[in-house]
Amino acid sequence: MTKPALTELLHAAVTAVGGVERPGQVTMAQAVETAVDDSAHLLVQAGTGTGKSLGYLVPALAHGERVVVATATLALQRQLVERDLPRTVQALKPLLRREPQFAMLKGRSNYLCLHRLHEGVPQEEEDGLFDVFEAAAPTSKLGKDLLRLRDWADETETGDRDGLTPGVSDKAWSQISVTSRECLGATKCAYGAECFAEAARERAKLADVVVTNHALLAIDAIEGAPVLPSHEVLIVDEAHELVSRVTGVATGEISPGSVNRAVRRAAKLVNEKAADALLSAAEGFERLMELALPGRLEEIPEDLGYALAALRDACRQVITAIGDTRDKSVQDENAVRKQALASVEHVHEVAERIVQGSEYDVVWCESHDRFGASLRVAPLSVSGLLREKLFTERSVVLTSATLRLGGDFNGVAASLGLSPEGVEGEDAPPWKGLDVGSPFDYPKQGILYVAKHLAQPGRDSRREDMLDELAELIQAAGGRTLGLFSSMRGAQAAAEELRGRLDNPILLQGEETLGELIRTFSEDAATCLFGTLSLWQGVDVPGVNCQLVVMDRIPFPRPDDPLMSARQKAVEERGGNGFMSVAATHAALLMAQGAGRLIRASGDRGVVAVLDPRLATARYGSFLRAGMPDLWYTTDRNQVRRSLAAIDATANAIAETAEAVTEEAATEPATEAPAAVVEAVEAGEDVTAGETLAEEDVPAAG
Repeated sequence: MTKPALTELLHAAVTAVGGVERPGQVTMAQAVETAVDDSAHLLVQAGTGTGKSLGYLVPALAHGERVVVATATLALQRQLVERDLPRTVQALKPLLRREPQFAMLKGRSNYLCLHRLHEGVPQEEEDGLFDVFEAAAPTSKLGKDLLRLRDWADETETGDRDGLTPGVSDKAWSQISVTSRECLGATKCAYGAECFAEAARERAKLADVVVTNHALLAIDAIEGAPVLPSHEVLIVDEAHELVSRVTGVATGEISPGSVNRAVRRAAKLVNEKAADALLSAAEGFERLMELALPGRLEEIPEDLGYALAALRDACRQVITAIGDTRDKSVQDENAVRKQALASVEHVHEVAERIVQGSEYDVVWCESHDRFGASLRVAPLSVSGLLREKLFTERSVVLTSATLRLGGDFNGVAASLGLSPEGVEGEDAPPWKGLDVGSPFDYPKQGILYVAKHLAQPGRDSRREDMLDELAELIQAAGGRTLGLFSSMRGAQAAAEELRGRLDNPILLQGEETLGELIRTFSEDAATCLFGTLSLWQGVDVPGVNCQLVVMDRIPFPRPDDPLMSARQKAVEERGGNGFMSVAATHAALLMAQGAGRLIRASGDRGVVAVLDPRLATARYGSFLRAGMPDLWYTTDRNQVRRSLAAIDATANAIAETAEAVTEEAATEPATEAPAAVVEAVEAGEDVTAGETLAEEDVPAAG
């Protein structure tokens, strides 16, 4: 049978999902097909609106071998499994003459555990098992959540937490879920035959496409024991997030709290000698941590080294000695023992890792107002791990709206363990980079405004001029503002100040769930939403209710960030530019993502305002701007206010007209770009007289 043409397959899929075929999508699909057929590696930058999900799903499904798709956000996982894949599979079925199967696979703690639901949670401080369903007051939030979980357990087919709407607190979910270490194993568990997590794994083994997350992909790579089924093609969506997610999985942490928890859980399962040794080591560690100061530990102090060694040795003794509980009233010893082992083994591993020391690890102390001090250890770089584990024995496609920073893919490629494009070596897999652009006309749809007249931000100074500028921009825009701040303290200070100045409602991250905040923001044009990291990357509000995106400053890592500063220093010791390779690349990625919140549909118009003059004046400014959408660039504050006012007036007129038309027409307004901007662009003017972004002005990353 002749294999159907990719263009025919793509057309069928796009039609099925109700989308519009884009030239960039076709180019991407063809490149993915070539990479998969040639067992090659590909980095694809596909701007917002390209339709990149179908750009990789269609050629992957057509190839016929098993594909794993790993993504960072819950929203995209749901979109793939609940919308894109079902429609695409049905559309391609008559053309392929087969029906590809697909499945979702997550970490074990994402699924309801029937053993824990029915048998209860092993209690740490008293004998027996703790039935949280009986103990929690039915009128309390925890009690209500637990009762709802018990009812839901009888209805759910997957046991997947994300299928529970509305959701429950982490505390409630922890009562009916287990980590992989706490799991008894299907063969030893009375509920193994009905286990939701095991069922998900079995479905994944039979599927042609397995949708998972970056964290599970990292666990599969790091821990050695395979979690994902064998596959020939790996597609990493939202690939700009991969390094940070892998770093998170590879980071270990211990605190007096986690150590004391291990002591309580193990005390009744070992002899008194082993229990006393662990208790004594825990007390010594806690005394030292009470005096610990936050910051990197380039060398482990001698007293801390002794305390960690004692903790490691005591944990090893407990792991060897652990057996049956000395309390005969305990009904479920297997669960008690498994939970204790999980806690003790975690402490042992982290303590041993820090004591052994490695030039490839960074160790630091963190202090939390609520939880006290903790020790953390993370890899200096995950590039070697990714090169070894990710790019062998399979074709890998990495895609995102932001992979090309400073004009090329090499900065992101280096973080993934790849050599510069075109350079091959024994341990350097070859790869290709492709930017398929965006269907949006950025110069006519939006403005990038840099407030060049403001004072340069200091580390701790209160920026009165920035707050004045922000208030004026919000007033000109009539609200409609997403405020992206580099720190929670900055977001809180701005919200507090502007709530006293403006009539516009100002929502603040942390005052409500993120989903509820975004919903409220998207429904009211006058409302503003302020926040930090989650908002830089996780907001999708097309239409007239988000027409001003403000960044308070360039989001460089904190100078005292132990891991980032260690990575920067390591680059400098190798003769590279640590600032550009680490700090500037980190900032460029966030700014590209942040600016991408503005134009989400073909009818969107608006302004990205950066209230940090360094984007216009510093040498690295051109590098940062090169990674952002190609918006019309200006530093003219009056021009921006006029444009915002025009956009606001147009949006208000549309809102008034929308009362007489259907809701569907109102959600995708087709407005015109601000007349002043269009005229300036068509005339070839540059209001920043003499400031052009020449290629030679862009410094190379690293």
